[in-house]
Amino acid sequence: MPTHKHKPEILKGALRVVTLTAVILLAGCTTLPPLTATPAPTVTPTPTATFTLTPEPLVPTPLPTATATATAAPTLTPSAGATATITPTVTATAPVTPTVTATAPVTPVTPDASPRSIPADGYTRIGVGLAMGGALTDFDWGDGLPGWYLAWQVKQAPELPGDIRFVQMVYINGDLYKPDLPQILIAVQGNPGSLWLIGNEPDVKWQGNATPEQYAAIYGPLYKAIKEADPTAQVAIGGISQPTPLRIEYIERILAAYEDQYGEPMPVDVWNIHAFILREERDSWGVDIPPGMDDVNAGTLYEIADHADMVIFRQQIVDFRRWMAGKGFRDKPLLVSEYGILMPESYGFPPDLVSGFMVETFDDLLTATDAELGYPADDNRLVQAFCWFSVGDSRYPTSNLFNPETHEVTPLGEVFQAYVAGLR
Repeated sequence: MPTHKHKPEILKGALRVVTLTAVILLAGCTTLPPLTATPAPTVTPTPTATFTLTPEPLVPTPLPTATATATAAPTLTPSAGATATITPTVTATAPVTPTVTATAPVTPVTPDASPRSIPADGYTRIGVGLAMGGALTDFDWGDGLPGWYLAWQVKQAPELPGDIRFVQMVYINGDLYKPDLPQILIAVQGNPGSLWLIGNEPDVKWQGNATPEQYAAIYGPLYKAIKEADPTAQVAIGGISQPTPLRIEYIERILAAYEDQYGEPMPVDVWNIHAFILREERDSWGVDIPPGMDDVNAGTLYEIADHADMVIFRQQIVDFRRWMAGKGFRDKPLLVSEYGILMPESYGFPPDLVSGFMVETFDDLLTATDAELGYPADDNRLVQAFCWFSVGDSRYPTSNLFNPETHEVTPLGEVFQAYVAGLR
């Protein structure tokens, strides 16, 4: 997903263009029940309700009940990471420690506030997902510290070692969201110029679990509140699990629901997707059918061996950019906020295949351009930033960069560090 060309400007003042990304966790060995929050029967455009989540809000997606004889995807040979001389364009600033009080008045920040978005240069486009809590500095990154990270939550004072950036995420479930609006606005004030993701896989019933109407009702007031408090903030739509025709139809229903509810087109500063390759079939393994699409029983019926197919991976990105261009969104950045390999090694995904997939996708995401579909402000690159899942997760260890228990770097993590260090 990496690309390295000129540095376009998206925002005024010190804020540089962001090539953003975000990540979400999919696929699990067992199906877990959805979050216990019960959606209100009537959706209204005012998102005032909140709900309680456990500290780790990510819920697994069911994996297929395959055996070790499942057909493996072809082995990929890692290619050398692209080299480039990178001069970071944004100087990291110490996070503001806000006074946490739900009644604190919100004072809009000025457009020239210190930027906290993701700069658009080489390694700074590469992000990681901190899936199991803790701190990023719990892990020894050496010279391979990525350019940004997310933790599937809102942080009022995110940890920012070196020149890294933090991407904020408001977590949603149905027509409920977390944290409440006063706490969100405190974080907005304390972190001007940040990228905000509204939800995580709303299209997956054991993740965001939102119908198009529910998502539109939450997104509208949150977008307005964040932008009024910080005009330099960028707001991204919640990442769908994968950009298939079925998931794109789900997005189109969101856009239609928003316009119906608010009487105007839905504002999106940054388009955001995940790039997994998982089966779309009701009550099957993979990502099932999006909420609110009761008239559909199946979408794209991927098989296990497709999970690391580079042809499919590339085509999904191109197809989504083509959809963006067709809808008049070509002048918007595209973030891939979560992707990786979720299948176990026993399903045909050994370490050499995973490392090859990671390197090849990094190469593509950093360099892929299209004169008709790419983002004009970024030399027509297809993707502006992307996020690998994950730093470390005990449930889905195939793509771990570190051991989540010992914090020791994995062989895959060593490949990641060498790649990033080569771009610095």
